[in-house]
Amino acid sequence: MNNNGRLTRATLAKKIKSGEAKVAVYGLGHVGSPLSAVWLRAGAHVIGVDKSPLVLENARKGRTHIPEPGVNEAFKLGLKEKRFSVYEDPVRASRDSRFKLICVPVLAFGGSSADLAAVKDVASAIGNGLKPGDTVSLNPSVPPGTSEDVVVPILENASGLKVENDFYMLYNPERIYEGRAIEDIEQRYPAVVAGAGPNSASMGTIFYSLVSKKGVLTVSSMRTAETEKLLEGVYRDVNIALANEMAKFCERIGVDFWEARDAANSQPFCHIHRPGAGVGGACIPVYPQFILYAADMLKVDCNITRLSRNVNDSMPAYVVEQAAKMLDGKDNLAGATVTLLGLAFRGGVSDTRLSPTYKVIEELKKIKVKHIRVHDPLVTNDRDLPSDVLLTSDLADAVKGADLVILIADHPEYRNLDSTKLGDAAVYDGRGILDPSKFGLRFGSIGRGQSTRTALSRG
Repeated sequence: MNNNGRLTRATLAKKIKSGEAKVAVYGLGHVGSPLSAVWLRAGAHVIGVDKSPLVLENARKGRTHIPEPGVNEAFKLGLKEKRFSVYEDPVRASRDSRFKLICVPVLAFGGSSADLAAVKDVASAIGNGLKPGDTVSLNPSVPPGTSEDVVVPILENASGLKVENDFYMLYNPERIYEGRAIEDIEQRYPAVVAGAGPNSASMGTIFYSLVSKKGVLTVSSMRTAETEKLLEGVYRDVNIALANEMAKFCERIGVDFWEARDAANSQPFCHIHRPGAGVGGACIPVYPQFILYAADMLKVDCNITRLSRNVNDSMPAYVVEQAAKMLDGKDNLAGATVTLLGLAFRGGVSDTRLSPTYKVIEELKKIKVKHIRVHDPLVTNDRDLPSDVLLTSDLADAVKGADLVILIADHPEYRNLDSTKLGDAAVYDGRGILDPSKFGLRFGSIGRGQSTRTALSRG
């Protein structure tokens, strides 16, 4: 296999748009669905693969179970133009495609190491259908070394082919923010690409340039690209932990953290994030675990990363403790009716993975709170909630007769709430998005709290 010297961007685009080089996307979830949509929008012939019968059934009807803007429209157009196929058989999808994008999720297993089972299964299936000249791209966030040490050997053993000589191997980390995933891939950021060698890197640069208007940032190795993606998440986790720590400090000294933060962030070298009731989702809480697991194996200190995880993990308990003060302590909270606003891990999405709301519920149950309700404008059902916790999308029902309301997810629908909409309940804002002037004395907020100014001059 040569170094792609004869392959131009125009030549590859022509092959992809004609259907000669089809793109198979393995996993039609939070990453695979928008990535499929992006390639469909680029004129590609896309094969969608997933192990869920429901996901496959929806895809065949031009729908995704992930409420991501633009995806349904792309699916429907692809079906109409006969450029979108849905396969149950992953090996067949490999045989029928030239480009295979692995987009299955990778989560922390046991709170530390990565669960790569889905990646391994897909890689094995792809390998069984792999042909000379094919390209495989791994897209989820993974521990450094996964592409080189895990995926490549599986592909080579299953296919009998050799990377760089017979097929191309890429790592391209997803860089998306739920709710604007297509825009992120197409317009917001350059695509980061690395290959198993120069041939793969050249192919990856040409391939991803077809959809990334910000261009392609080609790095020296797949291990570097894997690490780059984790650094993005760890940076945010550490910054959020700093914000949480400073918010609690400001509460103690009687300073409005939010006012101080806005002033501090007016300086261009300062970018303090927002504190909150916890850090959720399948990204920010997970990536540090990959680094910490590797660090422990290699006996490398990553103290700031570890401490930040601990700080952010402690926030649900802190929020419950602060909210309980509004009812004169945890003892009085036990008999109360508590309404939690938001089950999604953050505002504007319906994704509940690792949502801090689950931990808030655990903390409430520790102090024997029996009457817990959860409101979310986007989440209508959830199998992970305890059976005795009510989930509703009707705000009036959620707050009726409630003694305490705790805001956890910063949904846009919550920003204009006031005391007329939340009744007589005490209100604790775990995200700092509510206007305190719209509430009475029974209101508390992270970064503002209820404590009086501490006399720091005491000796």
